[in-house]
Amino acid sequence: MRVLETAPTNLTHTSGATWAGGAVTYLGSLVEPAHPKAGDQVQLRHYFRADGQVNGQWRFFMHVMDDSTRQQIGNLDHELQQGTAPLGSWPRGKIVEDVHGFQMPQLQGSLRLFLGFWNDSGRLPVDSVALSDGSGRVLGPKIEAPAQSPLPEYVTVRAPKAPVIDGKLDDAVWLSAKEQPLTRSFDGGPITRKTTFRVLYDDAFVYVAFRSEDPDVWGSLRNKDDAIYNEDVCEVFFDADGDGKTYNELQVSPHNVNFDASFVARRSDLAEAMKWESGMKTAVFVKGTLDDDSDTDEFWTAEMQIPIANLTAVPRVPPAPGDRWRFNAYRLEHLARRTNIEGQSFSPLLVGDFHALPRFGWLVFQ
Repeated sequence: MRVLETAPTNLTHTSGATWAGGAVTYLGSLVEPAHPKAGDQVQLRHYFRADGQVNGQWRFFMHVMDDSTRQQIGNLDHELQQGTAPLGSWPRGKIVEDVHGFQMPQLQGSLRLFLGFWNDSGRLPVDSVALSDGSGRVLGPKIEAPAQSPLPEYVTVRAPKAPVIDGKLDDAVWLSAKEQPLTRSFDGGPITRKTTFRVLYDDAFVYVAFRSEDPDVWGSLRNKDDAIYNEDVCEVFFDADGDGKTYNELQVSPHNVNFDASFVARRSDLAEAMKWESGMKTAVFVKGTLDDDSDTDEFWTAEMQIPIANLTAVPRVPPAPGDRWRFNAYRLEHLARRTNIEGQSFSPLLVGDFHALPRFGWLVFQ
């Protein structure tokens, strides 16, 4: 275990928060560089002092949050000093230093780190509410994120007539909708297998169409709300009122299995979210042979007819020209079944999470 007599005097974040009735004190952290650019490797040094005894086994956690929305966008959980300094073994009065790092993402606004200790029974209690978020997480360093280009917009037009939902995308009405390619979900880079989508709307429905190139179209799940997000799937997310909290997730698989959920906050209780029924109608067409990896398929297409009135927190039904919803479109493609999975999206997420609400793009109604 590495211990110090004193903490550095040039901390970029100072705290004084304590846990367990003053048994542990968080002195602060040193962030280097202090103002990192996107892609920079950031080094974090945290300093703690044991002023009393903490019983039990406790592990260290650190959550990366969007400071404006307090939505979690990642975590940096790790063992202090690579497991050589478990809480409870610290010598009293000495300073324990922990060093680790992460790569600065490309996010608008600022990041805020929250930290603490946990075990299977919960989080170690924080003594000062003012220095925490009220749920056992202490406020750590705030890191200014660099400015970035505006979020992408997709302009959807009113359908002159409703498309026939048969999965084939051969209705002439789809030609009035812009064909939009997806890119690599993490960073907007090139993808291995091309995917495009289109969106239309009318007074009652939003219509979404996907075309996905795929030499092996497959899926093992057959029931509504099965975990099709673990296999090949196309997805669309809507945050209709743009509040960064309530949103809908709708998916369709090559077997035309649907999944839909309504969340009240980012990744809120999944079982509760899945009780919501979108009432959507979908259809799929496969150019190839489903579930047969002995031949080479070409593509699969999917159509989704989504009732607007059933979506969560829709500002108005039907949408009026000029209305703007937050949304994203996705594809998960297994380049080999259950391995080498490629995530694709309309708006790059910059984190490995399709539920990264601050990175949703815009759906603009014309």
